[in-house]
Amino acid sequence: MLEGCVPWPADLAARYRAAGWWEGLTIPEMLARSAARHPDKTALVAGDLRLAYRDLVQTSDRLACRFLDAGVRPLDRVVVQLPNGPEFVHTYFALTRIGAIPVMALRAHRHTEVRHFVRASGAAAYVIPDRLGSFDYRPMAAEVQSEFPHLRRVFVAGEPGPGQADLREMIAAPLDAAEAKARLDALRPDPAEVATMLLSGGTTSLSKLIPRTHDDYVLNARLCGRASAFGGDTVFLAILPLGHNYNLASPGMLGTFYYGGTVVLAASGDPAEVFGLVERERVTTIAAVVPLIANWLNSPVPQAHDLSSLVAIQNGGARLAPELRARLRERFGCLPQEIYGTAEGLINIVPLDAPEDMVLNSSGTPVCPDDEIKVLDDDGHEVPDGAQGELATRGPYTIHGYYDAPEKNAEAFTPDGFYRMGDIVRKQGRYVFTEGRKKDLINRGGEKISCEEVENLIFAHPKVKAVTLVAMPDPVFGEKACAFVIPKEGERLGFEELIAFLRGQNIASFKLPERLEVVAEFPLSPVGKILKRQLREAILAKMEREASGKRGV
Repeated sequence: MLEGCVPWPADLAARYRAAGWWEGLTIPEMLARSAARHPDKTALVAGDLRLAYRDLVQTSDRLACRFLDAGVRPLDRVVVQLPNGPEFVHTYFALTRIGAIPVMALRAHRHTEVRHFVRASGAAAYVIPDRLGSFDYRPMAAEVQSEFPHLRRVFVAGEPGPGQADLREMIAAPLDAAEAKARLDALRPDPAEVATMLLSGGTTSLSKLIPRTHDDYVLNARLCGRASAFGGDTVFLAILPLGHNYNLASPGMLGTFYYGGTVVLAASGDPAEVFGLVERERVTTIAAVVPLIANWLNSPVPQAHDLSSLVAIQNGGARLAPELRARLRERFGCLPQEIYGTAEGLINIVPLDAPEDMVLNSSGTPVCPDDEIKVLDDDGHEVPDGAQGELATRGPYTIHGYYDAPEKNAEAFTPDGFYRMGDIVRKQGRYVFTEGRKKDLINRGGEKISCEEVENLIFAHPKVKAVTLVAMPDPVFGEKACAFVIPKEGERLGFEELIAFLRGQNIASFKLPERLEVVAEFPLSPVGKILKRQLREAILAKMEREASGKRGV
């Protein structure tokens, strides 16, 4: 296995292989198997483009050869920061075909995060769009490349900058399919080798790298697809970033391809776009998050469309309230399906035939019988069913360590290899019920904001004496960030000034605080620890007073 990764213990690896969990398939082989079964079936729909399975495989193989010609080699890490589109799909399968390792960045990431990904992974290449909206990725890529000699190549989906390669030209370049296949088959990766690096939720200052093998990630897709009743008639609508574990393989794109279904890419989460595609493409499953679902439920658009094909609208990232689950089922005539898990491994899904109480209230059950789950108290002892504690897990698709992070691994994993998820849950048999986060994160509609990271950036402002970031409630996103700041003596700090400063630090926009409270002091514990709970209560009370004033109460 790639140096810096923690392999499964030999006894567990043998057990998982014997049980048939690890099939010995690479991710591209999984796609090729589906293509062999139904080569002419539509695999991917993106706008007016419709790609059959055969074409998807052959195009990805051509691109894989072009990556080799450009100097990308097996086990090279490649930061991929593409939006949802055919280029993302081709790039992902092309890189994994030659045994290179995609590092899954998101379109919102900027200089600070990208530098960290390149440095932490030792990336040899970086794949970007030319621009999205008002942001041009090419100067950022050039700047990062100038800092890291090991970042040899930059590939651009669009118009490349100086010294950058044209990804679309590489995809379109002709190459005999049989010749490409023969060349690539000689480079077949070991299924036990790392296939993909996902990003942790940022529980510390910056995301850690999560190495997923071909064996475990194919299993992840297979089991999540099975729990979602995927099959050849599945039409999966992808709205959220394909670089997220949820939309990539839980069950997502890879789960759909495993079972021979069709992936439809949506340009946005706008109700007209989404439900127009549901009607036109006969979509069966949508992967969504709380803000999208809340928006759809409050829109008159869905009722103007034929939604009879819908089987389930899935929700992940943050818990969907029971009331919204019930409204979703009533409004759209399909099942709400809660998905709760982690990019590090464990995925829980509410079965489509689950009892009513579990459909409306639970966060699902582990998708694999060999997923071991424990609920632990603060001393690491297992608590009885119904009691709250931290969820810990071990299984055939849960990692045993982050990439090149021994100190973090010592904190995050028990001596017997259980991953501490940092979530407070309670358990009822195999069903899990989420209760909150143990670690200091804000969950903004499924995007995790590390308080430590943002606090450190705010602290660098010349007017700031002290800062702490807390979650404040939000009816759409669940939580948003509120910054409490003590300014230096004689200084005044405004919200717009703070946001302008943070934008200058080139962080993702979802991490920006959405409220500023300037205070003279923080509530402290006897040992000097900031009592964030009191601040959360204070901002909640203030927001309630403001809301009452607006209502004239």
